[in-house]
Amino acid sequence: MFDNADTHSLTYFTAKLNVPLHPLWGSQYHRPSASLEADMVLGGDMAERFANRGLLGELAAEFAGTLILILFGTGVVAQVVGGGIGDHDSIAWAWGLAVVLGVYTASRVSGAHLNPAVTVALAVFKGFSWRKVLPYALAQTLGAFLAALIVRWNYSEVLAKVDPGHTVKTQGVFSTLPGNGTLPVHMWGGFRDQIIGTAILLFLILAVTDVRNSAPLANLAPFIVGLIVVAIGMAWGTNAGYAINPARDFGPRLASFLTGYGTAWRDQYGDLYFWVPIVAPLIGGVIGAGLYQLLVDRFLPREGAPEPGRTPPPADYEAATAAR
Repeated sequence: MFDNADTHSLTYFTAKLNVPLHPLWGSQYHRPSASLEADMVLGGDMAERFANRGLLGELAAEFAGTLILILFGTGVVAQVVGGGIGDHDSIAWAWGLAVVLGVYTASRVSGAHLNPAVTVALAVFKGFSWRKVLPYALAQTLGAFLAALIVRWNYSEVLAKVDPGHTVKTQGVFSTLPGNGTLPVHMWGGFRDQIIGTAILLFLILAVTDVRNSAPLANLAPFIVGLIVVAIGMAWGTNAGYAINPARDFGPRLASFLTGYGTAWRDQYGDLYFWVPIVAPLIGGVIGAGLYQLLVDRFLPREGAPEPGRTPPPADYEAATAAR
């Protein structure tokens, strides 16, 4: 995520951030110098190779993190819809925990965007490299696609029994529908909902990961972000199923289409709906990040602000380094 020479620190979500983000989101937020890391973790040559990892490593991490996210996210929906085990609350909690696990999987290597809406918003407002936006989005979508294929395979018998024709009745296991396929919400209601939900997501992600704004300590930031997703699911899940992530919707939608869901691209009204959970979250993410910049970021203290892209190390780390 950083230039090869930048072996001192990493920040969550983006390279070259304009503001410091939380220094304790695992080692992703603050990474020791290459020489110290060699002593502590890997050994000299391996540490150097790890520090100089390229875009391929970042894409692999985004793929893996999104794979984990969708394995648990679509898995719980398949369990509820296909097996009748659980309810909306269990779905919301499983999606939130899926975010936590996905972030822990990828954060050190790539920043764990796991969502093209996050990637685009960070490119617009936080200096994330535009040349990485499309590769990140493709890796995220591929991870979501593979995870959905695994869920489809594992729950194939149950889904076939509940919905032999593979219709809209179980399409919601893999991708979202307006009104979750049953309520009187149409395309533009879903579009509006996805803009609002993703704006909330990005606003709160930036709020809780900014070290100048009471960010969580003790490596708990992934859990807080997971709770944000739980809250969105519980409060904003009716109108459009809270996709709030283009990769989360398009990857599984494609997987379901290729495995028997012939109407996957359309909603229950027959309208071509697949583009809504792609376009609306991209717009909403930029709006949410922009609102954070406008309403909060510019009023936060900037004393001792680090060079863009570098997070100030915590005091206890500085003390430990001095003691060595």
